[in-house]
Amino acid sequence: MSSADQHTAILKKIARQLGFDFCGIAKAEFLEEEAPRLEEWLNRNYQGQMSYLANHFDKRLDPTKLVPGAKTVLSLIYNYYPEKKLPENPDSIKLAKYAYGEDYHLVIKEKLKTFLEMLREQIGEIDGRVFVDSAPVMERQWAQKAGLGWIGKNSLLLNRKMGSFFFLAELIIDLEATPDSPLAKDYCGTCTACIDACPTDAIVQPGVVDGSRCISYLTIELKEAIPNEFKGQLENWAFGCDICQDVCPWNRFSKPHQEPAFLPHPELEEFTNQDWIEMTEETFRKVFKKSAVKRTKFAGLKRNIEFINSNKS
Repeated sequence: MSSADQHTAILKKIARQLGFDFCGIAKAEFLEEEAPRLEEWLNRNYQGQMSYLANHFDKRLDPTKLVPGAKTVLSLIYNYYPEKKLPENPDSIKLAKYAYGEDYHLVIKEKLKTFLEMLREQIGEIDGRVFVDSAPVMERQWAQKAGLGWIGKNSLLLNRKMGSFFFLAELIIDLEATPDSPLAKDYCGTCTACIDACPTDAIVQPGVVDGSRCISYLTIELKEAIPNEFKGQLENWAFGCDICQDVCPWNRFSKPHQEPAFLPHPELEEFTNQDWIEMTEETFRKVFKKSAVKRTKFAGLKRNIEFINSNKS
């Protein structure tokens, strides 16, 4: 067994020990095919007010600019699919499933730091950085390159064994490892369920999302008032949106996660529409103390709830 093969075996063993569902390896190199796609996407202003997406163009495409001497991009999948959806009443306020429990950035980043420590214990000094939806890393493209799935029509990574309700994370390291083969096939076929279901027509063509029209963008990233053209189109989503994932046939393979940190706050499970409307900043701080929902701040979440309810009257 070559040293690259041995390193691959070690990487995959540690991933299993830390509870990651899948682990894929890609060679750290310039993402040549992605460069024109990213440029066109930015030129069409599909990023909306997410101006940070236009920053560090070269770093997004070249991992050696993030970790000098990088040889390997390790992509990891971590399940967040909940045992039960909230709320049980379909007419109530909804949060994206990834936001039910503690902020995934913090939970997974701790695992990745442990991963790097375990790797150094077994192999010796290596240079590397960990990423969880942070820094300019094109995580879906790296995961596809590492054989973990394909980019679906909703632009998310789809995995044949577990759909798309998972987080992606990366380690970029200066360690040589044997790469996995990318999937040679797109398994979406002729299905257009996600495109048909999107109430704001954000999926402008297969695999391309106009971020400025996406409900997740409107409820989280947009800092000003939600444009009136989206009245009646949020379908009760107050933080994020799961519509394109909920209708995806591949998500019939989703199984409940085993991560205690992702369980919802007990009070959140009991929330009624009236509770959402009457929520105080004190309640917001208590229920969402460790949650990704803090990103909208109290005022942002109230804005979203008021926008949703103003369209019902």
